[in-house]
Amino acid sequence: EGLVGDHNTLLQKAEGRTARRRERERERERDMDNEAERKSNSTGKKKVMVAIDESECSRCALQWALDNLRETIANSDLLIFTVQPIVDFGYAYASTLGAAPPELMRSIQENHQKIASALLEKAKEMCANHGIIPAEMVTEVGDPKEAICATVEKLNIQLLVLGSHSRGVIKRAFLGSVSNYCVHNAKCPVLVVKKPV
Repeated sequence: EGLVGDHNTLLQKAEGRTARRRERERERERDMDNEAERKSNSTGKKKVMVAIDESECSRCALQWALDNLRETIANSDLLIFTVQPIVDFGYAYASTLGAAPPELMRSIQENHQKIASALLEKAKEMCANHGIIPAEMVTEVGDPKEAICATVEKLNIQLLVLGSHSRGVIKRAFLGSVSNYCVHNAKCPVLVVKKPV
C-alpha cells in the first residue's frame, strides 16, 4: 500500500503542476492578445485598408470606397496599401550564366519604389479631394496576395477593400486572383469592387 500511496501522491502533484502550467500559459496568451488589441486600437478607431496597384480596377476600388464608405472611413483609420513585386533577375542575365550586376538590381528596385511612391501619392490626392487624410500609407515587398493578407493580420485591419481585375475563368485558374485569395485568406471582411462597365 505504501507504493500505491506514493504513486497516487506523485500523480496528484504532477496533475497540479500541469494545471498550474496550463493556467500560466492561458494567462500569457490573454496578456499577449490584450497587448496586441491595445496596440492595434491605440486610437480607439477601426482600421480600413484599401489595397492598390497601378490598374484602373484598383483606382476604381479606392474611388468607390471614398464615395460609398464615407461614414465608415470617417470613423476609422484609413490605410492605403501597395506592394512592390519581388524582382526576378533571371530574365536579365540568363544568357550570361552569371549574377546580375548590382547596379542593374539597384536600378530595378529603385524603379519599383518610384512606382509605389507615385501610386500612394495619387491615392493621397484622391483622398484629399474627398476631405480625407489617410492615417497611414504602407508599402511592402513581395507577392501581392500574401503581402496583403499578412499586413491585414499584422495591423489588425477590420475591413479590406480591393479591386477585381475581372479576369476570365481560364486566366483566373492559371494566374490566380489576388482578390479571390484575399477573400478566402484575409483575417477580416473583404470588399471586392468590380470596375463599372
